[in-house]
Amino acid sequence: MAVEYKVKRALISVSNKARIVEFAKVLADKDVEILSTGGTASLLTKNDVPTREVSDITGFPEIMGGRVKTLHPMIHGAILRRPQIDDVVLQEHNITPIDLVVVNLYPFQEVINNPDTSLETAIENIDIGGPTMLRAAAKNHNAVTVIVDPDDYPIVLEELNTSGTLSKATRFTLAQKAFAHTAQYDTAIANYFKMQQSETASKFPKDLHLCYELQQTLRYGENPHQKAGFYKEPGASTGTVTAGKQLQGKELSYNNIADSDAALECVKQFREQHACVIVKHANPCGVAIANHQLESYQQAFATDTTSAFGGIIAFNKTLNAETAKQIIEQQFVEVILAPRVEPEALTTLQAKPNIRVLEVGDFSQGIPSTIDLKKVSGGLLIQDSDNHALELQDCKVVTKREPSPAELQDCLFAWKVAKFVKSNAIVYTKNGATIGVGAGQMSRVYSARIAEIKATDADLVVEGSVMASDAF
Repeated sequence: MAVEYKVKRALISVSNKARIVEFAKVLADKDVEILSTGGTASLLTKNDVPTREVSDITGFPEIMGGRVKTLHPMIHGAILRRPQIDDVVLQEHNITPIDLVVVNLYPFQEVINNPDTSLETAIENIDIGGPTMLRAAAKNHNAVTVIVDPDDYPIVLEELNTSGTLSKATRFTLAQKAFAHTAQYDTAIANYFKMQQSETASKFPKDLHLCYELQQTLRYGENPHQKAGFYKEPGASTGTVTAGKQLQGKELSYNNIADSDAALECVKQFREQHACVIVKHANPCGVAIANHQLESYQQAFATDTTSAFGGIIAFNKTLNAETAKQIIEQQFVEVILAPRVEPEALTTLQAKPNIRVLEVGDFSQGIPSTIDLKKVSGGLLIQDSDNHALELQDCKVVTKREPSPAELQDCLFAWKVAKFVKSNAIVYTKNGATIGVGAGQMSRVYSARIAEIKATDADLVVEGSVMASDAF
């Protein structure tokens, strides 16, 4: 016989406390008894939400600095009980059922993202009681609702307000999210421990566990007949396309995201001066650094005005209105990325509402990606990310003629650009700007010829420039 589901008792213990007070107040107004622990209980009590400490239910205080607080039959029996089947057991041990479990876990991923985190600190941020409650509630979703994401609070409240109960379909969906939450959490811990055990950075774990969260379902993939989705890794750092905020424009496509990532990663190579990178079909077609943002854009655009049409433009500093105005007057652009966008610049860009504008946040202190993955049939290739930053002091001159200081700076600039040009790569540069770029040819000779043709078409002179290549 089906048992009607009602929320009479809730256990709330969250690391992410966003909107939890408002949510709990609504539950309390519906006469839901609220149990809680530690910091969550203090926060709710401070905000006048009637709350019972879990220790009052278990008859046992939190011990070991909070390591042990919910691991008790009075809690897990209340979560795991089966209506009708376990009623006698509940009466025998005076256990009152828990109908709603609201838990999210210690921020392990955020903690280990800090390169200064010690192993001991990381271990103390491994949640034990939280995953146990989540798995118990998700397993028993026929009788319990489990919530791990603050974004689900409105969904739950709307259903409670409408029908006074929560449907089985909703409970099942939320249970799936809970299992995904704990799986992601355990994956982060397992991978962190494996990397700690590795003797060198090049020694990879025997088993690789990956866990990504769907960020966006895309209209299609690289081609219109392919389905596609955009996933983010846990703790995605600021200063990335994944963590970026779209301020205006059409929905990002598969190719938009791939090209935006290429442009952003390239422009990150330049910190001191204003830098602009224009990417088309995954390759930089124009890159420049200058003392002023507008100048960097104009020089990057001048490299290859034909390829820049419909391109992706990335800046390493806040986008200003002067540069935004020049862009929309001068070219058609798909995406513009910058750490921040001045309000006046955004107002200017709104004249072209289809342009996708992404504010990606500060990347001066961003956590660099540690691994690169490439899918092959039946497996994965994995390598350390190419985060090496070449400096002039790392180089030695092997030519008969000593380069001038300006030439050396251009060599360094060209090498940073060449890192993002598909092999075989040829990059001509002069005075902090690309002159010609040749990419992706089977022969490096043809890449050099193509780069020269592009320079000639743009009325730029290759003679007197420097060249970088990925030649061995």
